[in-house]
Formats: sequence, structure tokens, C-alpha cells
Amino acid sequence: MKIIFMGTPEFAVPSLDMLLKEGYDVVAVVTQPDKPKGRGNKMALPPVKEYALEHGIDVLQPEKVKTEEFTNIIKDINPDLLVTAAYGKILPKSVLDIPKYGCINVHGSLLPKYRGAAPIQWSVINGEKVTGITTMFTDVGMDTGDMLLKGEIEITEGMTAGELHDRLSILGAEVLKETLVRLKEGTLERAPQSDAEATYASMMTKDTGLVDWTRSSKEIHNLIRGTNPWPGAYTYYNGGKMKIWITSVVSEDKHDLRAGTICEVGKNGIVIACGTGKLNIKEVQFESCRKMCVEDYICGHKMDEGEILG
Repeated sequence: MKIIFMGTPEFAVPSLDMLLKEGYDVVAVVTQPDKPKGRGNKMALPPVKEYALEHGIDVLQPEKVKTEEFTNIIKDINPDLLVTAAYGKILPKSVLDIPKYGCINVHGSLLPKYRGAAPIQWSVINGEKVTGITTMFTDVGMDTGDMLLKGEIEITEGMTAGELHDRLSILGAEVLKETLVRLKEGTLERAPQSDAEATYASMMTKDTGLVDWTRSSKEIHNLIRGTNPWPGAYTYYNGGKMKIWITSVVSEDKHDLRAGTICEVGKNGIVIACGTGKLNIKEVQFESCRKMCVEDYICGHKMDEGEILG
């Protein structure tokens, strides 16, 4: 079975790795163009491209996929199947119609919930207890195609989006492996999605991480977990941006304090009054500084009870 694999970030690498280890004929990899990264704006290769080059696979990096030129390239390769995982672009019908077996996508949620660009982050931000992987036949919509197989995973209380991402990337490869086995056997069943039950996971921006202290301690804790490692949750203290990386919920009870008030400062953290409940900040990062636990930060910096964040 000739396969073209389409993916870009680290999430997709385990699925590509599985295809090679299982002996599939991956004839080409399609990934997004190299982009500048870091303070030096040096061009960085997408993780999928790095893996493909290390394993001698041809790499395509089209700026656009909805072109006659790209469609003709795929026609010339004539794959039996397209496999996509976090590629980042919606494929046109002209491309989806080329492979004999269509296009199978590995999506990081239990569809039809969390269609869209950032399902992993929003499942954490919204306080979900369970999420997973869905393989699906891709159509021209945004994650609207028929579902194939699913695998579930628990989201624990302290789990960050980064930690969940890593576990789902591995699970994605496992679910894809079983999906392709059933495809070859002819036992793969497809189930249409219910649009009425669909939710959307919009793209993350830096502003997504801004903490609104009038929200509940639980909601803020989930936001901080869901934006770790990117874009990172943040607030303002003494006019400067303070990123918040690790927290725990102290209470969810009502109180009479102003939202954002610093209640306690000590080696175990900074306790903040939220709209409802209180939150303990355990790890912070100020501009041009490294991440540090609160115990280390307060050794060289003053932070007084009664001051207001935000």
C-alpha cells in the first residue's frame, strides 16, 4: 500500500514512525514550509520533515494545497492512501479523490467534540475529564468526515496540555495502526458525525492565556494547564507581565476579597483570591527571566499580601 503522509508538528511523528515500523510504503511526506523560530528568527524544520529526512523519505512543502499544481503532483505519485495528522491545512476534493482508499486523519479528540485547530488545549481549558483520539475519513469540511476508531485517555487534575499532547500522540499512532489493519482486512466501519453534538476548538493565540481573576479558581487552574506550554498563561504584577506555569486549587468557596488579591506568600506558593475560591501559584516567570518556583522567586523579590494581580 503506497501512502503519502501529511503532518507537521511533533504530534504527528509517532504516527509516521508507526507506518515505517509496520512496513508501509511511505512514498512521500507533505508538511508545512519551514518557519523562523526563536529570538534569532532562524529557519526551523517542522518535526515531521526532520524525521522524514532522517529516514530518506521525499518531502513536499507546498505553500498552498488548493492548486492545480499540487493536485497534479499527488496524481503523479498516485498513492493508495493519504494519512494526515495535524497537517494544518484543509485538503481540496481534487486531492482527496485521488487515492483508492481515500484519506484517513488522526484527530486529537473524541469527535464530534472539539473539531478544529486546538482540541488538546481546549479539552483541558474546558475541564474535560476524558478525551482521546479519533481516526476518520477526511472530507472537505473541518474535521467533519465519518468516524472510524477511537481511543480514550483520562485527563488528570494536574495534567497540562503539553503532557496530554505527548500521551495522545502515542495513542494516535496506536489507533491509526488498528485502523489500517481493519482497512486491509475490509472490516473497517464508518460512523457519520452528529453536527448537533459538534463543538469547535478554535486556534490558540497569545491572548488566550490572559488570566481573568474574576473567574473561579477551577476555571483559572484549567486555563493555566491548558495553555502550558503554549502560549502560556499570564497576568500583570507591578506593571510587568508574570507568566504562571503551575498552580493548584486551594478552595472553591465564596469569599469577600477582591479578585486577584494576594492572600498568602510563602515557600509553598502564592495564594490568590479568584472570583470564587482561591488558587495557589507554584511556578512563575517574569519577562527576560527563567521559570522558577515561588520559593526561589521570593528569596530575591518582595511580594506583599494585599497586593492585586492583573
